[in-house]
Amino acid sequence: MRIRATVAAVSGALALSALAVPAAQADDGRSWTLDHGFSVGQHSEGAKSKQAFGATAKAAAPKVTSAVVNGGKPIVVGTKSKQTVPFTATATADAGVGGVAAYIWIKNDAVGDMGFGPNGKSITCKVVNATTTTCKGTITLDPSDLVSTDATWWRVGAEAVTEEGQEFGGDAVSKVRVQRFSKLTVNASPEPVKKGKTITVTGKLTRANWDTGTYKGYSKQAVKLQFKKKGAKSYTTVKTVKTSSTGTLKTTVKASADGTWRYSFAGTPSTPAVSAKGDFLDVK
Repeated sequence: MRIRATVAAVSGALALSALAVPAAQADDGRSWTLDHGFSVGQHSEGAKSKQAFGATAKAAAPKVTSAVVNGGKPIVVGTKSKQTVPFTATATADAGVGGVAAYIWIKNDAVGDMGFGPNGKSITCKVVNATTTTCKGTITLDPSDLVSTDATWWRVGAEAVTEEGQEFGGDAVSKVRVQRFSKLTVNASPEPVKKGKTITVTGKLTRANWDTGTYKGYSKQAVKLQFKKKGAKSYTTVKTVKTSSTGTLKTTVKASADGTWRYSFAGTPSTPAVSAKGDFLDVK
């Protein structure tokens, strides 16, 4: 079941020191809770470091300076397994930073906004200097909470707290793409085959459908048919084939030598690149 939340509930008014803040409930009564798992008191070392480094005399507004999820790479999610990815967030404040954590969210007018918060127990922080702290942790995405239109850019937000308990942050510090896991198959036949005879190469391109929790064919996509001659180290593209309305692939070629055939898909913004495991064909 899909859990939806209003972003306003997790940005700007988030009480990190309270450990958890409930967001607006979805239509089914469920709610998304953003749990940062740390409190101001846990970071007494930040105050010590602040004294050691010396506090600045000029007051400046506290700020989240960076928040990166999954190293900036797309997050690929299938239909069943939860996907856990890392984040790194940095914040600065004259009073010292007690902690900072990232979350991701998407605005979806059709079904409501959605977000995933950090895993509280995963968060570790390092004092960079008297005013700056960097924290690392993880965020877990559950495919049962996604719909297929969520395969797009998500905003990366971050919330932080100073050593004095002041909360601050931003709901769009950076962005990260979420994609639907893809699969690709291949089969070359008949086998064995005489040199010069026609072979048929079939396959299917599918991707996660988060609406149904299954894999569905990806239609009308250009896929490369590639061949690697026995003993060679790399594949060569033979032709480009388009998938059918159900994601299937079918083409014919002449058998010229022993080697491995495969299909290779370059990917789209919503779906990652994938190559089929090669199928070796014995040519007599």
